[in-house]
Amino acid sequence: MRAAALAAGGLLVLAACNPQPPKASPSPALRSAAPHGTPTPLALTVTGQGTASQPVRVFQQVHNRVDYDLIASSYEGKSPQGSWRSVFQNARVRFRDQRGSTITATAPQAVVDEATNTVTLLNGVHARTASGMTLQCDKLVYDRGRGMFHGEGNVIIRDPKGFRATGSRFDSDISLTHIRMQ
Repeated sequence: MRAAALAAGGLLVLAACNPQPPKASPSPALRSAAPHGTPTPLALTVTGQGTASQPVRVFQQVHNRVDYDLIASSYEGKSPQGSWRSVFQNARVRFRDQRGSTITATAPQAVVDEATNTVTLLNGVHARTASGMTLQCDKLVYDRGRGMFHGEGNVIIRDPKGFRATGSRFDSDISLTHIRMQ
């Protein structure tokens, strides 16, 4: 009995010598940003600069097919609450559809927006299809889900035979063969 009491006393002494670590509490910055213990969403910004021999390159692949590839001089990407949005400067984008048609577009700025599933070219777009049709507009939006373009502002479309169409906006497929102009 005495041995059991001695052993119990020894365990109490050992337990007192081995205190538990203090419970973690959020830092003051987190407490003020999230008053009810909700973590603050992480907003990430990534920037990059290409060179003449190694520009910034991005591509989107869908089922073993490149949907578009983009080359630019620089970019800035941001992730506000889980949706990524990147802005590219001096961009060239080659779009490809499921049938193999391509159109290459250049613009001073391109925006890839994951939340809206779009690629938008801005501030003066010039594009050319593989068949020789040309397109000019102020803004060109590629809807990746539908595989369609929507263009706005000073739209001019020309085909290699000399046909010319102008308008304020248009909708079309990648090959510019099914165009609705307004």
